[in-house]
Amino acid sequence: MIYENNTLEFLKVTEITKSSKEKTFDTGSTDMTFVWNRGSSTRIIVNQIDYKLSKNDIIILTNHHKIEDADFESARLIKFNLPFINHIGLEIENSLKGDLFFNVTSVPILSIEESELDAFENSWDIFCIEMKSKDNLQYEMLQSILKRIIILCARKLKKENKTIAGEKEADILRDFRFLVENYFAKHHDVAFYASKLNKSPKTLSNLFSSLSDRTPIDIIHERIMVHARKQIYHTTKSIKEIAYDLGYEDIQTFSRFFKNKEGLSPLQYRERSRVASNNF
Repeated sequence: MIYENNTLEFLKVTEITKSSKEKTFDTGSTDMTFVWNRGSSTRIIVNQIDYKLSKNDIIILTNHHKIEDADFESARLIKFNLPFINHIGLEIENSLKGDLFFNVTSVPILSIEESELDAFENSWDIFCIEMKSKDNLQYEMLQSILKRIIILCARKLKKENKTIAGEKEADILRDFRFLVENYFAKHHDVAFYASKLNKSPKTLSNLFSSLSDRTPIDIIHERIMVHARKQIYHTTKSIKEIAYDLGYEDIQTFSRFFKNKEGLSPLQYRERSRVASNNF
């Protein structure tokens, strides 16, 4: 079931079975995706990393995640783009900026407990009903249901991570990650992001040191590497094209950066990935 209109809002709600999985996991450039495993324990490979999902685990993906293989007995998928949730409220914006969607160093997996299951089941049932509605209130209703699901997941993640919602410092870190997601291909320096946040680079670095085990430059570099690996592994673009797309004026600078992070040159990484894929 798909909702879309002439102002580019997009929402897809569908059941996944073994026979339908191949056509289910096509992703658009702005998609946010929840995959809710409803069958027995299974596995999913995302960006060459193998994840195990137990029954009622939800894995949360964005456009920089590539699903390479999945073996679902039964699952549910909710996929939407950023225009669909524009003007949906501050809570959702903070969830988007936080670990729920734009944590580039890990893929969030939520384990839904039995006591929490009714809330998710009810939301899914209403989703399915509203996706069939065609009146002028459908969009608002679908937004409302999606907002509820995002908040349920955000609360669950915060509870598991024992984070404190609403702290000013944590808000700045969320804003930083969201900015990196939007500008990583053009701006590689901490100073650019600090200026966007009306902070000095030193102040931003001090905030990170008090709340995180990574530095601002670590986050920027990790996001660049996520995209670089994906492009090298999944496309036929030349290394020069990939370097240019990521804001590097010359291939040598990009190659040195990549090898320093990965331990292999971009060409070596592509060759190793192809060999591994052929042997899989």
